[in-house]
Amino acid sequence: MNHSNNMTQILRLITITVLSITIFSCTSNNKLDIGYIDQYNMVWDSQSKNALGSMPLGGGDIGCNVWVENGDILFYMSRSGTFDENNTLLKLGRTRLKLSPNPFEGEDATFKQELNLREGCIYITGKNSTMSATVKLWVEVFQPKIHVEIESSVPIKVASDFEIWRTNDKPISKNERMQCLSFLDTEPEIIPLTTYKDSVKVEKESITWFHRNKNDDLVFHKEVTQQRLDDIREQLWNPLENLTFGGYMKGKSMSFIGNTEGKYMHTNFIGYRFESDQPNERHEIDIFLHVSQTKTLSEWETQLDSLKQNKNTKIEAWKKNMIWWEQFWNRSHIVINDGKGVGDQGWEIGRNYQLFRYILACNAYGDYPSKFNGSLFTVDNPDDLTPDFRMWGGGSFTAQNQRLVYWPMLRSGDFDMMHSQFKYYLRAKNNAELRTQHYWGHNGAGFTEQIANYGLPIGDIYHYMWGEGKLGVRPDSLSTRTLRNEKGEAVEVKSHGFLANNWCEDQYDTALEFCLMILDMESYSGEDISKYMPLIESCITFYNEHYRYWNTKLNGEPLNKQGKLNIYPSSAAETYKVALNATPLVAGLQTVLTRMLELPEKYASVEKRNQWKELLKTVPSVSLMEKEGYTIIAPAKEWERVNNIEFPAMYAVYPYNFYGLGNERLQIGVDTWLYGEDPQIMKRDTRSNIQKSDFCWFQSGIFCARLGLTEDAKDYLKRKMLAKSSRFPAFWDNYINFGTFCQTPDLDHGGAGMINLQEMLLQTKDEELRILPAWPKEWDVKFKLYAPNQTTIEVDYSNKSPLNLKVTPEVRKKDLIVN
Repeated sequence: MNHSNNMTQILRLITITVLSITIFSCTSNNKLDIGYIDQYNMVWDSQSKNALGSMPLGGGDIGCNVWVENGDILFYMSRSGTFDENNTLLKLGRTRLKLSPNPFEGEDATFKQELNLREGCIYITGKNSTMSATVKLWVEVFQPKIHVEIESSVPIKVASDFEIWRTNDKPISKNERMQCLSFLDTEPEIIPLTTYKDSVKVEKESITWFHRNKNDDLVFHKEVTQQRLDDIREQLWNPLENLTFGGYMKGKSMSFIGNTEGKYMHTNFIGYRFESDQPNERHEIDIFLHVSQTKTLSEWETQLDSLKQNKNTKIEAWKKNMIWWEQFWNRSHIVINDGKGVGDQGWEIGRNYQLFRYILACNAYGDYPSKFNGSLFTVDNPDDLTPDFRMWGGGSFTAQNQRLVYWPMLRSGDFDMMHSQFKYYLRAKNNAELRTQHYWGHNGAGFTEQIANYGLPIGDIYHYMWGEGKLGVRPDSLSTRTLRNEKGEAVEVKSHGFLANNWCEDQYDTALEFCLMILDMESYSGEDISKYMPLIESCITFYNEHYRYWNTKLNGEPLNKQGKLNIYPSSAAETYKVALNATPLVAGLQTVLTRMLELPEKYASVEKRNQWKELLKTVPSVSLMEKEGYTIIAPAKEWERVNNIEFPAMYAVYPYNFYGLGNERLQIGVDTWLYGEDPQIMKRDTRSNIQKSDFCWFQSGIFCARLGLTEDAKDYLKRKMLAKSSRFPAFWDNYINFGTFCQTPDLDHGGAGMINLQEMLLQTKDEELRILPAWPKEWDVKFKLYAPNQTTIEVDYSNKSPLNLKVTPEVRKKDLIVN
């Protein structure tokens, strides 16, 4: 086949070249001082207009948005797992601090707000002609506690207001129903929903507040009935039942003096003000946040009291925090154009990478994973909505987006932070298995796209608009559809397990990526994954038995004439629907089963491994097609319609490495990228190159890096990591840019950018370690990243000097390939 000059250039980019390299032995003293991180501290010298100009603060599983507005210090408080009756992820209130006299006021006043990454805390400093003061805010990593410490040059008084907007039961309007995604677009007159008020207990020196879910109005029960699962209700795990969340605040030598009230942005609130008993040069405020399922409220209160009685001193807690953050920043790093500062695009990309990694670390140990749609850091929206609103829901999980938040943690070595996502699936496994048995009578955990935190598809996905527009079971008519057998004949089939939503119909593929993540974590870290093996095996069992079930229904035999599974009906992402052998599913099954067979002996018996081998033989091949004289990856072997704008054929390039660098079939991957856009999608969405977009969950830069297309990978990296944001550079804002599309901060946007950057620096295929496979030679870089087989790679690259490279363990030197 003849290729254009452009193709020749592409092939040249992926040719391995020999460079001058210094390889350090694993015993050399080449540890990077974490001082590199100080240049990325975020410093503001002016106050913010409103909450949209906030800065993140967090640790453990707590996130705060901190900003200073009109001389007041404010911060929202959030914690993992605060799901209400409707599965909205509620914030835990807002704190407002007023200093008197105020160092931020006066014509000569100076201001500084700094996120100190080394310490994981925020310092706010003000100075005028009469005084100065510094406020330090930090969150304990190992206990759900927020610290506020204030020091001033002269005695001052401090007022601390706890502000809450859930003061009355509030009907949820139609334009707010995205926050409880199960009820998206339902009519309030037909399905009334309520955000219930919080409870507040004020004492002389402290305040306790909480929200306890009403068990008789849980979305869980409504969805169980809607999905005809009442017969197994009592067997299903319900994480919303008896769930209580709230907090406790107390200031040292501070007393309650009364209520305040007002309207912040669009939302009315009531405040509870505590004020220092007398002026002092030092003030301290402690805030505890607690989330728990307890049979009674008094049990929850007892647990909260126990938290308050923790014997660790503040000094001990601070030391533990410092050690944790030091280890975190020493674990891995990417530093581009070291020291060049703002204005240099490479440096800014490196800064934003570190800032985003900090955001992920704030929920390192959450009971629930960092949500792609804002995590713990959503604030008041530009529209007329409360601080609790977020696009794409709170307790619903969109795996297509979530995966991008967690894939980069492998390369960065943040393995301890991945368990929140893995445990999410592990807890929901039993519900998914029960659902499978109930509908189809076979085994395995079938995880759909858009599942609730208890593993069932959310109501809007099971049936858009909730049946006939009211609560109750879905009509039988929506459980009947027409499929086709191998002869092409139409066959009418009925199943209450079908999803009556055009976007997520038949989409079960995304769980495979999390199975692969777990398997990769074992290889990268050496960590024992025994507790997750039942999850992986159950997912694989579902795919095997589910598609045998449908092939038997349609064709009379579990396998086709070639002895292969007909993976039908399936879906290639949300785009290619009613598909046969969707590429993400085929590539995922081949990859996950192969990796399972590579596991150490302790994870499976010989008999079980033989079963996996036989199953792998039944998985069909990735489908190819011809277009404009080129062989390209097909999104599926066949499909009935196009429903979205994704590029799922490229999933065989990433995350499933079938056609990237190091593969004999690389050219197929390159040609798919260059010529594989679908005319049907271009007609559906007229935005230029929509399948190759750069916002939100699009992975274009990752694909280009995997294919060795350096200039394209660099271009997409800049478009990702330097995209429009709120005041904080890693609070990427696709909420406004794309017509209220993704919530700010957009974490799947940031995760895709992180992977884009990592893949430009390091790629692995089998035993190969490819160094700088798609790196622009004009950018200097220092990095420390992780690879399979418990390998660490450290590189110091400049096009003006020899490449310094360290690989640990040393035996892995033989696997190095330097581009």
